[in-house]
Amino acid sequence: MGAAPGSWDPADAGVLRLPSGRLVRGRGLSRPLPDGPVPTYAVYLLGKEPPEVPWESRWLRWPDFRLPGDRAEAARVLRDAWERAADDRVELACGGGRGRTGTALACLAVLDGVPPEEAVAYVRRHYDRHAVETPWQRRYVRRFGA
Repeated sequence: MGAAPGSWDPADAGVLRLPSGRLVRGRGLSRPLPDGPVPTYAVYLLGKEPPEVPWESRWLRWPDFRLPGDRAEAARVLRDAWERAADDRVELACGGGRGRTGTALACLAVLDGVPPEEAVAYVRRHYDRHAVETPWQRRYVRRFGA
């Protein structure tokens, strides 16, 4: 399956191809915005409200090294991001782009059909080998969608 017309270039930094072909970009907000197209929709996984951006975005309260404050809301937001990734340039981002972003990307992989017990390894293999930093983040992915 090829990339959707409004999607990311699969060769760009931080872009994860899910098994369905959907492309999602993970990013650390502490680094400069990459060259090229900007997101059409973004989810910011932060403990405090993110700065304004010129594209549609959503803030999911998620403190560093922790889990989302509201897990039911997180499930809704991540499902929406996964659905939008079929046609939009979806970006998931936290401060460093590894722990919270990797955890959220692994949850999208679960939504895309990757077995929960394999989702962290999938994201580490295809996105960042250091993604999903804590034992509770790994456990959260294993239980996501259960």
